[in-house]
Amino acid sequence: MAPLVYVCARPQQGAAAAEYESFRLAMRLDESQLERWDLVRDPWPADAATRWRGAVVGGSPFNVTDPESAKTDSQRRLEADLSRLAHSAASGETAALFTCYGIGVATRALGGEVTRAYPEDTGPTIIELTDDAQRDRLFGGLAPSFSALTAHKEGTARMPEGAVLLARNDACPVQAYRLGDTLYATQFHPEPTGRAFTERMAVYRDDGYFAANDYDRIAARVLAASLTEPVRILRAFAQTF
Repeated sequence: MAPLVYVCARPQQGAAAAEYESFRLAMRLDESQLERWDLVRDPWPADAATRWRGAVVGGSPFNVTDPESAKTDSQRRLEADLSRLAHSAASGETAALFTCYGIGVATRALGGEVTRAYPEDTGPTIIELTDDAQRDRLFGGLAPSFSALTAHKEGTARMPEGAVLLARNDACPVQAYRLGDTLYATQFHPEPTGRAFTERMAVYRDDGYFAANDYDRIAARVLAASLTEPVRILRAFAQTF
């Protein structure tokens, strides 16, 4: 059986390596079952759909709503590659789960709208599932509401046509959706433990997600949060695809 692949969209290699480990441990896979592809440095391969049976896309300090004139060549190429992956997953050619920055790329690529109107502070937030989520093969069986970790400057204002809303909250009306049977996207981070998230916070301490002098206070909230449900989405993805 072909493995799954973690798709890295982070320029910071240390943060990317830690994110890969968070996905791998959450999905209960070994390194042969979840491979890595650094999309920041290497273009998406033409044989991706046959090389891997599915992909999980991590977060990034990039934003799809950044002005095009401000984006680097690397960011523009990365977003074009992720857009191709989104179209492949939407068509059923492969399976993919886009998280955080990834949901923005997939949403825009597939005709939805991304805006700066729905940022969320760094730390735990409450996610509320929709009725459709209760019947979904990845989200079904989760608690109707649960804690998850967020840190983002943009959000989905309008989902792609045909998408099914799976999760929401008051701060960000689209926390997760499904398009077809093989494309999933979450605004929240399903993969990190609280400890891993605080280590990621340290990397991006000066990147405008939170006030740097608030690190200790936010980290304490993160470490105190119960994060039992988000990882179950990843385990279901690994088992289903």
